[in-house]
Amino acid sequence: MSTTSILLLAILGLGFLITFQIAKASEYVSILKGEKKAFEQSNKINGFLMMVFLVLGLVGIWWCHDLYYHKTLLPFPSASDHGEKIDTMMFITIAITGVVFFITQILLFWFSYKYQYSDKRKAYFYPHNSNWEMLWTTIPAITLCILVGFGLYYWYKITGDAPKDAMQVEITGKQFGWIYRYPGKDNVYGKKYYKNIDEANSNELGLIWEDEYSHDDIVTSEAMYLVKDKPVKINIFSRDVIHSVGLPHFRMKMDAVPGTPTTMHFTPKYTTDEMREITKNPNFEYEIACDQLCGNGHYSMKGVVKVVTQSEFILWRAKQRAKYLDVFPENAPSTPSANPTDTTTKTAPAALNK
Repeated sequence: MSTTSILLLAILGLGFLITFQIAKASEYVSILKGEKKAFEQSNKINGFLMMVFLVLGLVGIWWCHDLYYHKTLLPFPSASDHGEKIDTMMFITIAITGVVFFITQILLFWFSYKYQYSDKRKAYFYPHNSNWEMLWTTIPAITLCILVGFGLYYWYKITGDAPKDAMQVEITGKQFGWIYRYPGKDNVYGKKYYKNIDEANSNELGLIWEDEYSHDDIVTSEAMYLVKDKPVKINIFSRDVIHSVGLPHFRMKMDAVPGTPTTMHFTPKYTTDEMREITKNPNFEYEIACDQLCGNGHYSMKGVVKVVTQSEFILWRAKQRAKYLDVFPENAPSTPSANPTDTTTKTAPAALNK
């Protein structure tokens, strides 16, 4: 057993011993002073402590907000169009539940203090009121139905059909990383089959090389490149267990389920460089987090999203090499070289002048 464990056990034991001694001391005081007097004094102390807990609790809420708010994503805008709707729903939910929380908690502690036991006051037995019960049941139910309705509406927009001009990106989760695939100039993905997965021969996705559509597909694990203000449809797969594509800055999330493709679509609003200025963080990167516990290396399953301009994306795309040519370099088209002995181009103008 480590020293830390022994120390924790000692602290717990000491806390239990102190609590036990306080309880015994209170029992002896009750016997010496009389049960009634001790009961009244205990009530006053508990009522006072209720108010202390109320004040300290509210101060603690404000302190935690002041301490940690800037470390969350809330101070920064959503990086996608759908994310803005998610933020709106979240702020409405926080506002409603926040008001209810403060009202109920303040009343709870205040009533505990104000209506503590007193000889001068007789408790009023109030067992039932149908109108009040209907009120505090109906209002929360209607409020929750409205919130759920808006949630379903935006959920179907996020997972529904993407715009026809949306770019296509495929992301596949594996233990413990992400693989990205882009269709080639034909804008059609080549077929794949899980039994064809062969890491040793650079076929991480199990692409079927006999399918000509796979010959120009681009496969990379470097980062997922997206274009600002251009809709993108994310096609999501898993190679082994359940993962989850979490895009916190875009306020998006979708599970990656083995054998069951899932999709989501959105439009990025800010490039990576623009978000670095917004966050005042020169090292900022959009993150892909696995939001589903997927094994021992789950903590390390982090990807990067690069949001760039259209021209920057075209330049990046031009530098990429099709996966098929990495596996079969002998099939790469040969680049014609200039032949110094070839005088065709030199004599053509002369022939044209005749």
